[in-house]
Amino acid sequence: MGAITCVEDLRRLARRRVPRMFFDYLEGGSYSESTLHANRLELQRLALRQRVARDISRRELGSRMLGRPVSLPLALAPTGLCGMLHADGEIHAARAAEKAGVPFTLSTMSICSIEDVRAHTSAPFWFQLYVIRDRDFLCRLLERARQAGCSALMLTLDLPVMGQRHRDVKNGLTAPPRPTPRNLLDLLRRPAWCRDMLRTPRRQFGNIVGHARGVTDGASLAAWHVQQFDSSLGWDDVAWIKGEWGGPLIVKGILDAEDARSAVAAGADAVVVSNHGGRQLDGAPATIRVLPQIAAAVGQDADVWLDSGIRTGQDILRALAYGASAVLVGRAFLYGLAAQGEAGVTRVLDILRQELDVTLALCGLTALSQVDARVLYAD
Repeated sequence: MGAITCVEDLRRLARRRVPRMFFDYLEGGSYSESTLHANRLELQRLALRQRVARDISRRELGSRMLGRPVSLPLALAPTGLCGMLHADGEIHAARAAEKAGVPFTLSTMSICSIEDVRAHTSAPFWFQLYVIRDRDFLCRLLERARQAGCSALMLTLDLPVMGQRHRDVKNGLTAPPRPTPRNLLDLLRRPAWCRDMLRTPRRQFGNIVGHARGVTDGASLAAWHVQQFDSSLGWDDVAWIKGEWGGPLIVKGILDAEDARSAVAAGADAVVVSNHGGRQLDGAPATIRVLPQIAAAVGQDADVWLDSGIRTGQDILRALAYGASAVLVGRAFLYGLAAQGEAGVTRVLDILRQELDVTLALCGLTALSQVDARVLYAD
């Protein structure tokens, strides 16, 4: 392959390097995947307003998230199984984010544990939490995150039950993969991935196996996971978690203005407009479509960020123009991670930075604070 010029180039490399079940996990959505595709289509539909003959010689891409400076208005989204896309994947991604000056969010369902990531980084990272029935384990997770110096908690609310992801069911997704004839044949085609995975001891869910009661291996984890979804979750639980955590709280999975207001009332310092990357409610709207009303409902009471579908610097500018103050990037950084590890994540962040800078300039602007709805042509 020639020069890497865009995220799509890294996507193609990742597809060749990673076993099918893990690439499909990265790529796929729930059911018909209509929401997955809508996230991209509706972002691309928004036409940018080109301006000329303006002084754009000095441009600034820095911003703030939760009141802290960031080099770009983005954070790496919490994504499970990073360590199956590349050996020690969460560590690689966290290091790349630290060097780039943007936040990294560690998923509850990560392969590398909270302690693993803390041992290999120096900048504070964020921790993402699913609400589970075992509140004692939940509190111990929060304490581990505090001990690791995590600077914010991201609470994901849109997974009280799991939307079926047909690709994962058909592939028999497990971590590590079961040694079936089909899987073994697939693994033989990915020798570099196999070599790297054999060199690391991190091949199971590091935050859970050996920490949750009765979970000692993949089989016991699967049974525990099914039992732990808390479909009784309510806003009182969110307020309780805010109190238990005691620090900045980000609520992810918001698609409705009324829910956004409830999140802020329960203590959210930021809300993430997200449909879980099209992996939960198939048929839900693209996040960019509902962003303006959520931003209006929240006002200045909390940060409003957009997740799901961001692949380019142009997408970032579109999100800012529609009312977000920052975005979360998931699949885009995972393509880089799967293709080239830490260097691949760094390459993705460099690509997004360069695309955002050029897009800002060609729209006749010099700072992100100048971005508003006038950057887009009216529908």
